[in-house]
Amino acid sequence: MAKNHTQYIFSMGELKRKDNSIDFYNSKGHNYIPIEDLKELYCLAEVSLNSKFLDFIAKAGVTVHFFNYYGNYSGSFYPKEQLISGDLTISQALAHAERRLVIAKAIVQGIGDNIREVLYHYYRHGKKELKPFLDWLKDDVKKLLSEDIDIKQILWIEGQIWAKFYDSFRIFLPEDFILNKRVKRPPDNPINALISFGNSLLYTKTISAIYRTHLNQSISFLHSPREGRFSLSLDLSEVFKPVIVFRTIFDLVNKKKLVVSKYFEKKVNYALLNQEGKMIFIEAFESRINETFMHPVLKRKTTYKNAIKLDGYKLIKFLVEEEPFVPFRLKDKC
Repeated sequence: MAKNHTQYIFSMGELKRKDNSIDFYNSKGHNYIPIEDLKELYCLAEVSLNSKFLDFIAKAGVTVHFFNYYGNYSGSFYPKEQLISGDLTISQALAHAERRLVIAKAIVQGIGDNIREVLYHYYRHGKKELKPFLDWLKDDVKKLLSEDIDIKQILWIEGQIWAKFYDSFRIFLPEDFILNKRVKRPPDNPINALISFGNSLLYTKTISAIYRTHLNQSISFLHSPREGRFSLSLDLSEVFKPVIVFRTIFDLVNKKKLVVSKYFEKKVNYALLNQEGKMIFIEAFESRINETFMHPVLKRKTTYKNAIKLDGYKLIKFLVEEEPFVPFRLKDKC
């Protein structure tokens, strides 16, 4: 049976093994989590554990993700690599040296395409002020990326896409959630808090997806490979941010499911989600990432979460068989 269950822990406590289950213990007592169907465990508060517990979940194939007080990703524990391919790692490293720009351009084009598709919904519903940006995404970005440019120029184009996207929020979001400046660590207002938290969740989902391929997490193409982070997960998560993270944010905010006065921490100038706010966001995020759609190539239903892994397989085909790498496009659903 495939593991597909995700469990979130929101409060401080202790994690340990109890027979063939996980025992989460805190002041409220014992909470037992069956491990049979468990795929990922998210710790959103301070927890204590020991090596015996880690050995137990490693043998069960469970990945654990840790987040800090600000809702930012701290790190992961996952079982030792089961899918290791020396040949593919060599091909991946050679591609970084010889074909990095091709992949980086494809990712940035994918970001622009998916942002345009997400915003087109608001354009169709009367937000005509979005047209200049939509036209720029459709025509100018493609033209810029078709030119002979280096990685710094590609990253500049990516930065322009995100900056213009953030600026567009004033057109269709309430005033409390307008973004004046993107601030990450720590976020300094409600919209920054939502973006940082959502991006961190997506990043960990991508880590888990790539773990189940033969790809090397440390060799990336758009982002520079660096110590202390899974750079390839940053790459492959980028095109899914508009699809999963921002559609979740826009839906929650515009439908007033998340309001500043109720679901954000007042003591830090409303720049952090409180526990109830995190629970609401996670429920909507999980619903979005597990939403099913008909895949036009596979001819069967799949989810956005599985689409992340499929992008990993697309990259493998590019590396090994030299098939064109086209990241997920919301418009095409593949």
